[in-house]
Amino acid sequence: MTPAESRALPAPHTEAAPDSAELVSYRTPVGMFAGPPALTVPTTTPAEPEAPAEPEAPAEPEAPAGPGAPSEPAAPAETAAPSEPAAPAEPAASTDGATPARWRRWTRRRQHLAVGGLFLLAALWVTSRIWLDPSGRVASLYTGDPAQVQFFLAHSVRVVLHGEFPFYTEQFNYPDGVNLMANTAVLALGIPMVPVTLLFGPAVSFVVLVTLGLAGTAMAWYLMLSRHLVRTPLAAAVGGWFCGFSPAMLSHASWHPNIISQFLLPFIVWRALVLTRSTRPVRDGALLALLVSAQAFINEEILLFTALACGVFLLAVLAQEPARWRAAWRPLGVGVATCALLAGALLAYPLYVQFAGPMAYHGLSDAVQDYGNDIAAFFAPGSPTLGGNQRANINLAPNYSEENAFFGWSLSMIAIGIVVWLRRELIVRALAVTGVFFAVLSLGERVSWWDRELITGPWQWLVHLPLLDAVVPTRFGLITSVVVGLLLALAVERAWALRPADRRTVRVLTAAGLAFALLPVAPMPLRMVSRPPVPDFITADRWRAYVGPDQTLVPIPVPSMGNTHGMRWAAATNLDFKIPGGYFLAPRNGNTGDAGRFGGRPSGVGQMLEEVATTGRTPKLDDRQRRRFTDEFRHWHAAILVLPVRQQNAEPLRRTVEELVGPGRQELDVWVWDVRALTDRSV
Repeated sequence: MTPAESRALPAPHTEAAPDSAELVSYRTPVGMFAGPPALTVPTTTPAEPEAPAEPEAPAEPEAPAGPGAPSEPAAPAETAAPSEPAAPAEPAASTDGATPARWRRWTRRRQHLAVGGLFLLAALWVTSRIWLDPSGRVASLYTGDPAQVQFFLAHSVRVVLHGEFPFYTEQFNYPDGVNLMANTAVLALGIPMVPVTLLFGPAVSFVVLVTLGLAGTAMAWYLMLSRHLVRTPLAAAVGGWFCGFSPAMLSHASWHPNIISQFLLPFIVWRALVLTRSTRPVRDGALLALLVSAQAFINEEILLFTALACGVFLLAVLAQEPARWRAAWRPLGVGVATCALLAGALLAYPLYVQFAGPMAYHGLSDAVQDYGNDIAAFFAPGSPTLGGNQRANINLAPNYSEENAFFGWSLSMIAIGIVVWLRRELIVRALAVTGVFFAVLSLGERVSWWDRELITGPWQWLVHLPLLDAVVPTRFGLITSVVVGLLLALAVERAWALRPADRRTVRVLTAAGLAFALLPVAPMPLRMVSRPPVPDFITADRWRAYVGPDQTLVPIPVPSMGNTHGMRWAAATNLDFKIPGGYFLAPRNGNTGDAGRFGGRPSGVGQMLEEVATTGRTPKLDDRQRRRFTDEFRHWHAAILVLPVRQQNAEPLRRTVEELVGPGRQELDVWVWDVRALTDRSV
C-alpha cells in the first residue's frame, strides 16, 4: 500500500494494538514480512497531504512493528505533516482520562454484537424451514449426509457418557465396523454439542450446528478483518458476510456442517501470518498447533485447503518482493517447526488410526474423485440464492451439495474490477493469484464449459499425490470464495477512505456496487422435504426385548448410501443398538489400505431388498439364495428384522422377507421378524 493510501485510512481503534508483534502494518500487507527499512519501497510516489481525520475517529500514532521488525521510513509528507491541522481533542467527558477510551471500547463491542446479531438472524433465515421440524425435515435430493452427521453426533454422546473409543465404532457396519477418523466424525463439534443432543436429539443438534456454522464463520472473519486488515466496520462486515454466506457455503449448509464450520480458519490464517514477523515464534507456533489440532477434528480437508492457500499466498508475495524473505525466514521456520512438532504429537495416534488402523482406506471413491467445477459455474448464481435456479445449474456442478463457485456475472465482474483498480497493492495481487490458482484446480481433471469438455485440467497430474488423492477437487472453489470476500472488504475500505469533494456520492456509489454484486447471491431459506419419522417401535424402546449387546437390529431395507433411515433410528437411541451396513467410506475390498468406496462389503440380501423398495417387484427366490441370504443374517448376528408399515413399497418388502425367514408380526408401527433362532450359531 502506498503512503498516501495509508494516510487516507481512519485511525486504528484502541483495542487493535495489544501486542506489537501482532500489529497490522498497513504499508506491509497483513503485517507480513515486515523487514528492515531498506527492503520496503513504496510502489507509487507520495500523494499530496490529505484532509484531517474526522472528529469521531481522531488519529492515533502508529505503534511500532516490534523489535524484530522495524517499521518503514515515513514518507516526507508524513514526517512532520505541517500542512495538516492537529487532530481535534477528545471531549472532556470525565476527569478520568481513561473514560473516553473505555467508551470507545464499549461502543466497539456494541458494534460487534450488532454485526454478530445480524449474522445470526441471517443464519436463522437460511435454516428457517428445517427449524420448523428438525426431526421431520431434511434437505431435498440427498438425505444421506444429514443422517450420517446425526449418527456421528450420537457417537459423541457415547464417547462422553460411556468412554467409547472415539476413532472407531462397530455400531454400524457390524461386525466390520467403521474407521471414524477416515469419515469426518466431527468430534470437535459433536462433543461440545452433547448436552443439546441428549436433551433434544441429534436432529436438533444438526440444525444448531448448521446455524452456528454459518453465523460463526461470518463473525470470525469479521473480527479478524476488522482487527488486522481493514479499519472501516462496513468493510469488515461485507467481507465477513461473504465468507460466511457465500453460495458455496449455502450449498454445503444443507448437508455438511463440518465443511461450513470454518470459524477457526481466520485465526489459523492470522497466526500463520504472524509467524512471518513474530518475536516469539515458539509461542506463536504452539498457538497455531492448538488451532490446527482442533480443526483436524472438524474437517481435515478444509485444514489442508487452508494450509495450501497460505502457502500459495506467501509464495505470491515473495515472487513480487523476494527481499522480504530475508527478514521472515527465521521466525517462520522456527514457528512452523514448533507447530509441526506439537500438532504432530497431538495428532499422531488419531492419524495412525486414520491411515493404518482397522478399515482405513487410501484415496477416495471414483464416484467423487473427478468432481470438478464447470467454468460457467463461476458466472451463474447458486441454487440457494435469490437469483439462483436449480434447473439452470443442473449441468454446472457435480450435484447441488457441491456448488462451490456460482458467484454470478455481477459479482465476478466486480471481483475482476477490484483487482484491476487495486492492482498496485501487493496484497491484492497476491490474493488474485491465490484465488485464480485454486479456481483452476477446482475445475478438476477435465476442464469444461457448459458441460462441454475443452481440455485436460492440471488436477489430473496432482490427483494421485499423497493427501491430495483424498480431496474432492471442486471444493477448492471454497478458497476462491474466501479470496473474493477479502477483495470485497479491501475495496470497501479503499472506497470509504477516499477524500473527494463529494464523499457522499462515492459512498452511495459504493453501496450501489455492493447491492449490484451481492443481491443476486443473497441467501434464501434452504429447500426442505419431509422424511419418515423414527418408528414408535424404536422410540418406545420395544426393540430392547429382542436385541442383545452383540446382536443387530436389521432395518428393512438394509442401510446403505441411498437409504439411511436405519442410521437415524440408531442415532435417536444414541446408538444403543448395532445395525449392519450404512453410509460411510471404507476400503473397497475390506482390506486396510485399499482405495475407498461408499459402504462396506457388498450384500446380496441388501441389494435385493433395496431393489424391491425401489421397484416394488417381488423376486422369485430359490433354496440356494435363501441359504446365502441366511448366512448374511448370521454374519450380522441379526436379532430382529424391522420394516416400517409406512415404508415405500412396504407390502412387496414384507412378502419378500416372509419368503426368506417366515411370517412376521406387526408391533406398533412396524413389522417384526424374530430371527434369533435362525442366526444363533450355537443352534
